[in-house]
Amino acid sequence: MPLRIAIIGAGPAGCALARLLHVKDPSIQTTIFESEGSINFRSQGGTLDLHVKTGQLALREAGLWDEFEKHARYDGEALQIADKNWLCYLKIGAGHSKSTSTGRPEIDRPVLREMLYRSLPEGTVQWNKKLKEVKREGRELNLHFTDGGVEHGYDLIVGADGAWSKTRSLISDVKPYYSGVAGHVMSIPDAQERHPALYAAVNRGSLFSYSDGRGVFAQYMGDGSLSIGTWSVHTPDWQQSSDHDVHDPQAVKKAYRQCYAGWNPTLLAFTQEADDESIHPRDLFMLPVGHRWEHVPGITLVGDAAHVMTPFAGEGVNLAFADCLDLSRAICSAAASIISPPPEPKNKPNNGCNTTSQAAAGTPLDLGVHAFEQHMFARATKYQQLTYDSMNAVFFSPGAPRVGIERYTLRMAQDELGYWATLLVTPLVYAWFFVFKLIW
Repeated sequence: MPLRIAIIGAGPAGCALARLLHVKDPSIQTTIFESEGSINFRSQGGTLDLHVKTGQLALREAGLWDEFEKHARYDGEALQIADKNWLCYLKIGAGHSKSTSTGRPEIDRPVLREMLYRSLPEGTVQWNKKLKEVKREGRELNLHFTDGGVEHGYDLIVGADGAWSKTRSLISDVKPYYSGVAGHVMSIPDAQERHPALYAAVNRGSLFSYSDGRGVFAQYMGDGSLSIGTWSVHTPDWQQSSDHDVHDPQAVKKAYRQCYAGWNPTLLAFTQEADDESIHPRDLFMLPVGHRWEHVPGITLVGDAAHVMTPFAGEGVNLAFADCLDLSRAICSAAASIISPPPEPKNKPNNGCNTTSQAAAGTPLDLGVHAFEQHMFARATKYQQLTYDSMNAVFFSPGAPRVGIERYTLRMAQDELGYWATLLVTPLVYAWFFVFKLIW
């Protein structure tokens, strides 16, 4: 019998896993259950850079590289890391084309998600299916939805349902905790025409400016808008205890005029020119670094459901795609090893369980998923620590970015360069910033 896989969540991770399974072994029956009503139901987030060994590799194995290149923005690789005076400590120019690329082209999250969704066979995603809980009933794991529906008989349930995963509740009691950093997200549409100075400042890429425990981050989007994030250190109850209404756009802009007084006028302008309806408060949550769980046959997690992090290292979607790639390999390997079982005896009593033998502990599928989880835990811990360290360097280090920019630069480069190459360039990085600080 072909394997039946249930995926909870039709975000990039859920759709990527379904696509990989479909391409690698079309006999595998995959269904995605998604709480939203459609692919365009809500705001989809900002822009993403896909890395060669993770996000890009997953798209290549999914047979979507050519489609990705239709939407990839090589000119979106421009990057500035600056302080409140807009003094740039790091500046990387735009790639402009594939031949001059740094290897990390940008793509908007909504475009990536829709590309993945459109690549799936019709009917793969069931919309308006909000998971209430995964419940063990006898030997079987059943999916209970808020509409009263129940789904059962799956060989594997994969939680790709994000930070507040309902799937996770069956295998781990750990919940995401508040990171200490919060702020607002907002958008400046049609920036080139309406705000050419801000458009030019971002250079169709990303501008990350921070000082004194707060920052203004701006990213160019493929639709011509600028995605803005204003992040700073806040108490957990800041939305309730603030001296202004954090949901009132005019009150928020007034507060930011005070908060960012003394900052470069262009950086301040990012907080003032956003469309009012686009301004929303956000708290940033994370799972503990090194989060893991005891393996439970028949169920696992990928992406934010397994290891949600803050966005300050840019690794979230890449890590999720690496999860999906490895899990798809484990599932397909198990599917290839399946031998059709002998027919059940006619007089065998019916105990009411529909569990297939492939979901049991010790089967090729179970062993493969268990091995996948161990590998995922090790990889996720590395990037969770990188993200946590980056957040601390930006928001909790007095004097940043001037103080500690060397460590920050080396930490962010190590994944691309490797340990030994990073060791070799360390003296050069420190020498460069020593001279930089003497001049500026």
